[in-house]
Amino acid sequence: MLYQCAECGWQSTKWAGRCGECHGWGTVAEARAPASALALALARTGSRVPLQPARPAPGGSGAVPIADIDATAAHARPTGLGELDRVLGGGLVPGAVVLLAGEPGVGKSTLLLQAGALASSNGPVLYVTGEESAAQVRLRADRTGAVSRGLFLAAETDLAALLEHVDAVDPRLLIVDSVQTICAAGVEGVPGGVTQVREITAALTALAKQRTLTTVLVGHVTKDGSIAGPRSLEHLVDVVLHFDGDSRAQLRMVRALKNRYGPTDEIGCFELGEDGLAELPDPSGLFLSRLPDPVPGTCVTVTLEGRRPLVAEVQTLICASTAELTRRVTSGLDSSRVGMMIAVLQRRASVAIGKQDVYAATVGGVRLTEPSVDLAIALALASASSNLSVPGSLAAIGEVGLAGEIRRVAGLPRRLAEAERMGFRRAIVPPGSLEPLRQAGSAGSLAGIGTRMDVREAADVAHAIALGLGG
Repeated sequence: MLYQCAECGWQSTKWAGRCGECHGWGTVAEARAPASALALALARTGSRVPLQPARPAPGGSGAVPIADIDATAAHARPTGLGELDRVLGGGLVPGAVVLLAGEPGVGKSTLLLQAGALASSNGPVLYVTGEESAAQVRLRADRTGAVSRGLFLAAETDLAALLEHVDAVDPRLLIVDSVQTICAAGVEGVPGGVTQVREITAALTALAKQRTLTTVLVGHVTKDGSIAGPRSLEHLVDVVLHFDGDSRAQLRMVRALKNRYGPTDEIGCFELGEDGLAELPDPSGLFLSRLPDPVPGTCVTVTLEGRRPLVAEVQTLICASTAELTRRVTSGLDSSRVGMMIAVLQRRASVAIGKQDVYAATVGGVRLTEPSVDLAIALALASASSNLSVPGSLAAIGEVGLAGEIRRVAGLPRRLAEAERMGFRRAIVPPGSLEPLRQAGSAGSLAGIGTRMDVREAADVAHAIALGLGG
């Protein structure tokens, strides 16, 4: 006999009053073999939705040489949103199941509504909403310009009714917003619970594969930012996308956590406004303050978001503390790495920060967690402490170790090329970074970088401060 938690799916061979995973009380009960949600829904509707059997391979149902298989049907179809297609690897693949997760209010429904309206030019699109009424979705469509005759809308929370709409519309793209609101009669658990979410996702995945129906599911996230529901949910689908952004800023980013049909190191950038989401093919300018003159405590770096280089600015402020305990406040930066840079500067570069309050933040709401930002943080802190400005044309790239050494980072040619494109003429990089670029370049120039870019190597953080603040 097997017992299972109704909240998180934890299983045990004996009953327990408290779940061993989520520590919920009274949530463990005997686990029964669940009936297929798709079979139950089809039985309820009298099997009105015919599931098309998988097409047999040429020459029968047996194995065939891979060279004889026609792959044209699996080619991605663009959605019409270039930034979303970049992350998907060219577009949506017929029969693929995509899970889009994100925090409430980040813009998931707006993104899919706009993508659905654009994709409807190539065939009917069915948008099923379980969180809003049809009239509310229509108001958003009017505001964002997502009204299309090929976009069909249904407000349903029952799986059987959803299948009836699929049968009536016969769409090329199905959008379900969200999978936590759909329930199936005959399946144990409450809507949004572990059992219901797993069965609903398995049912929609089976439907997508047998009808070659591209399906996009909207998922919720937990307090720690992970996708809500059982971990098996991510294994059932083909693509997992995460849509995030600071609620106080307009920047939104979509990135792939799993993609069977494309890369997982690409990001798409959007700007959320009153008229919906606008694509940002060149978002680097959003993360710079554009001050007329350099200000002490600021330094520019180039980070890699996936394979896309982004120029971003780090700002710091050091002031006398008015309390016994000093404050270390960060926004958009890893607080532990900022604390490490403060310790390295005091011990390895003789930068006297002492018992002063330190504030560190990024510009434009971007979050910088890559170790290559260390050098820019160190230079910004040294600049704020000495009240000397880092030149506005300089970018600092490198990871700083506890011994004060500067370590090499990946993708340096792309970073330098982006900095040069944005108008920066000087750069400080880790030691040993220029020799491979010189060998790949011609006539003494660096590969992929123009002759106007003055790139200097710094062995340690003290040397980098001397180059950055000393001219």
